[in-house]
Amino acid sequence: MTMHLEVEQAHPLPLSGAFQCEPGELLALVGPSGAGKTSMLRVLAGLVRPHCGRVQVGDEVWCDTAAGIFVPPQQRHVGLVFQNYALMPHLSALDNVGLPLLHLPTAERQRQARRWLDQVRLSEAQQNRRPAGLSGGEQQRVAVARALAREPRVLLLDEPFSAVDQMNRQGLYRLLADLRRDMAIPIVLVTHDLHEAAMLADRLVVMDAGQVLQQGPPAAIHRAPRNARVADLVGIQNRFQGRWLGPCGQSGWGLLQWSAEATTAAPAGDVPPPPRLRVRDKGRIETGQSVHWVLTGDAVTLVDRPAQAGGEFAAVVTEARPLGDITLLALALQAVPGVVLRLTLSGPQRLRIEVGAALTVCLDLGLAHVMPVRGR
Repeated sequence: MTMHLEVEQAHPLPLSGAFQCEPGELLALVGPSGAGKTSMLRVLAGLVRPHCGRVQVGDEVWCDTAAGIFVPPQQRHVGLVFQNYALMPHLSALDNVGLPLLHLPTAERQRQARRWLDQVRLSEAQQNRRPAGLSGGEQQRVAVARALAREPRVLLLDEPFSAVDQMNRQGLYRLLADLRRDMAIPIVLVTHDLHEAAMLADRLVVMDAGQVLQQGPPAAIHRAPRNARVADLVGIQNRFQGRWLGPCGQSGWGLLQWSAEATTAAPAGDVPPPPRLRVRDKGRIETGQSVHWVLTGDAVTLVDRPAQAGGEFAAVVTEARPLGDITLLALALQAVPGVVLRLTLSGPQRLRIEVGAALTVCLDLGLAHVMPVRGR
């Protein structure tokens, strides 16, 4: 059953936007602190009654302010998993999971609680321990089992992995992937971890200041963010300034002037003419307009030969930071003073690159995405 939410309010917290989540789909709400992600989750759960909004799951309308409908949270069959686990410290894991099942006889309640704890892979010994006797990852598994014991129509996860160490987090990721295969219900995840969102989610909803800015598959948003703010919120490193010069004479292509950064102060006469780049033209930007433009890491490669015409530029490595199996590079481009190009490298090539090395950067300009400079 599809979950659909739309909300519009100015007070007490501004919230504006709409999205839906299909059965078996994982939708991630991403954005900075205060973006309204958890508030959207609370509207879904019925913990917040919006001034103007509608929540529908399948054929059930949980909230419709225009029709005066508001189903209280205890009747919504929502599974909630919080960052801080929210377990009863004086109860065993088994009894915590049994809390949503108090309407059942004791034997049946314990049987079902054990079934859910088995599904999240806790041993019998762990099931009989109180939260203090469990690790953070184990406590979060109990919280997931308790949420699933409600047999929810929607599963809501509010920063569920942020308090768990990296090793346990990987195990919880695998658990969530397994649960998605077994349970065809909408799953909505709130997270500030962009890597986590891109890895787990089928679609992202990017929020800022209570407003939904953009939504879609992670790869699609990274390739074509709606504006510069979205590009920053989803962690696109290579965002640049420019001016749109208009069509270049070939259908579907246009010219972009790559501008140096405004903070760059170079002596008069030493500044090279701004490069003109041949990029895709979607016909939506006026000639002469200031723009931002972005490139994903897939559009950048390094070669050891001199730069040629087109999308190749001489560069100098200004930073090389090894991080396990990858190296983070920062490169200064001679043709565009002040611009820093950032790149993540893996494989043997990264072992030969040091600070000060002169390289050629090849840009696949067919993958450049150009955005006009304007408000949201």
